[in-house]
Amino acid sequence: MITPSPVCLESTSWQRELADAVTDARELLEMLGLEARDWADPPLFDSDFPLRVPRYFVDLMQPGRADDPLLAQVLPRHREIDAVPGFSTDPVGDQAASRDHGILQKYRGRALMVTTGACAIHCRYCFRRHYPYAEASSLRDWQLALERVGQLPDTDELILSGGDPLTLSDTRLAELIAAAAGIPTLKRLRIHTRLPVVLPSRITRSLATMLAANRLQTVIVIHANHPNELTPTLDRALDRLREADPGIWLLNQAVLLKSVNDDADTLVNLSEKLAALRVMPYYLHLLDPVAGAAHFDVDAGRARHMLTLMRARLPGYLVPALVREQAGKSSKTPVG
Repeated sequence: MITPSPVCLESTSWQRELADAVTDARELLEMLGLEARDWADPPLFDSDFPLRVPRYFVDLMQPGRADDPLLAQVLPRHREIDAVPGFSTDPVGDQAASRDHGILQKYRGRALMVTTGACAIHCRYCFRRHYPYAEASSLRDWQLALERVGQLPDTDELILSGGDPLTLSDTRLAELIAAAAGIPTLKRLRIHTRLPVVLPSRITRSLATMLAANRLQTVIVIHANHPNELTPTLDRALDRLREADPGIWLLNQAVLLKSVNDDADTLVNLSEKLAALRVMPYYLHLLDPVAGAAHFDVDAGRARHMLTLMRARLPGYLVPALVREQAGKSSKTPVG
C-alpha cells in the first residue's frame, strides 16, 4: 500500500472542498437556520447565475442572521432579474478591449488573460457574471494567447484573471506561468483571486513554491470586502506564500457594497485587519454597473464621505484608492 505524501494530500484537499461547494440556496438557508420568508426580497432559487459558495465561507456566516454581510454577497435574490437603466451585461467594456485569444488590454503596459470561467464562489455583484467565457479562446489555447501578449507593444505586466486563475490545477498553472516567464518583455505577473479568502486551503506549499520559482515579480491581489472574511486560517495561508517568496506583494481590492460594507467603521476595520495580515489595501471599487447587481450600488457622494472619515482615522497607506472602472478610459478613474 502506497501512503500519499503530505503534499499530495494537501494538493487534493482544496479540490475536494471546491467540488463540495454549496450550490443550492435551500441548503444554504437550512445550514444557517433561515427561511425564505425572512426577506422582503426573497431568495431566487432558479438563476442563470447560480449559487456557488464553499462551505468554509458559509462557516464564517452568522447563523440566524438574514442580513449577514457575507451571505448578502452570495445569495441570489429576486431583484436580480429586474432591468435597471444603466446596468448592462458588459459594464466595463471587456468586449471592446478584447485582443484575441482571451487577452484584454485596457491600459498601457498591462495585458489581462482570461484563464478560466471557473470560480470557487459566485459573487452576486461580479462584473463578469454575463461574460461569454465559452467564446474566450484562451480557455483552449494558451500558447496563442501568450503569443498575442508578446506582440503587444510596451507590455511588461501580465494579469491572470477569469473566473479565478487559482481554480486551475498546479500543473496547468505552472505551465502557464513558465510560458509567461519566457516572454522577454514581461517583468511582473499579477494574479487576481478570491480563493485565498473563500478557500484558503488552495494556498498549498506546492503552489507557493511554484509561484516563487518563476523569474517574474509576483503580485497577488486578493479580494476581501468585509473584515469577517479575514481569519487566522487566511493568515496561515498567506504565510505559506511569504515563506516561499519573501518578495511577493500582497494587495487587497474590495468593492463598496450596500448593506455589506457601506459604513466607515466596517471599512476602517477591514483596513486594520488587512494590515495585521500584512496585506496592503489597494483599491476600493465603486460597483461596476452589471445587470443583476443594482441593489448593491452605493452613491459616489456617500462613498467620498466615507473615504473622508477613513482618512481621519487611518494612516494614509491604509486608505485604499476609491475608484471606478469606466469603459474606454486609459486607467481606473479616481472618485473624489
